[in-house]
Amino acid sequence: MRFDFGSTGDPEAMMEAEVRSAEVAVTRGVRAAGAGLKAQWRADVIGSGLGKRLANSIRARNYPGTGESIGAASLVFSNASEILDAHDRGSLIRSKNGFWLAIPTEAAARLRGAGNKRVTPHIFEQRTGLRLRFVYRPGKSGLLVADQARVNTKGTAAMKRGRRRKDGILTGEANVVAFILVPQVRLRKRLDLNKAATAWSERLPGLIVDNWKESGRA
Repeated sequence: MRFDFGSTGDPEAMMEAEVRSAEVAVTRGVRAAGAGLKAQWRADVIGSGLGKRLANSIRARNYPGTGESIGAASLVFSNASEILDAHDRGSLIRSKNGFWLAIPTEAAARLRGAGNKRVTPHIFEQRTGLRLRFVYRPGKSGLLVADQARVNTKGTAAMKRGRRRKDGILTGEANVVAFILVPQVRLRKRLDLNKAATAWSERLPGLIVDNWKESGRA
C-alpha cells in the first residue's frame, strides 16, 4: 500500500494569510481590551462619586494608530493620574509648606482662579475682595472666616454692600466660614483600578482568539 502526500495552494501565500489573520486578531483584541478598560475605569470613577469630569480624564491610545500589527498595544491613562492614584491608594495628604491644608466650604468651593484653578485662600480674596480672618480653635480645626460678607443665591460668599447702621454694622452682614484648616487629610480608598486592569488583561487572550476566528471566516 502506498500513500502519496502533497500540498494544494501556495504555501508562502498561506503563511502570509495566516500572519495577516494574526495581525488583525491581535490588533482588534488589544483595542477591544483597551476600550473595555477605559469604560470600566470611567464607570468606577463615576460610581465612587468622584464625578464625570474626573472620569472623562481617562483616555485610551492605540499603537499603531492605524493599520494592524502583531505587536499592537493599547495605553489607558488619565490626565489627572495623581488624583486617581490618591483615591486608589487612600493617600495621606499634607500641606506642602508643612502648615495647614485649606479645605474650601460650599461658600468658597465654586470659585475658580485663572485657568480654572481650584480655589485657594489667595484666589478667594482676589475674586471676592473679602479678607480672610484666621480663627484658632483649641483642639479643633482652624477656620478662615470672611467678615462683613453674605452668601449669594449661588451659595457663594460675596461682599456685603449697602448702608451701615449708626453702630457701623451692615444690615444683613454675616461672618462666613470659607475654609476649614487641617494639618493633614487621609483620603478614603474609593477605587481599585488594578482589579479592573487585571480582569481585562485576563480577557485579552480570549478576545484575540475570537477575532482570529472572525478574521478566518472573513
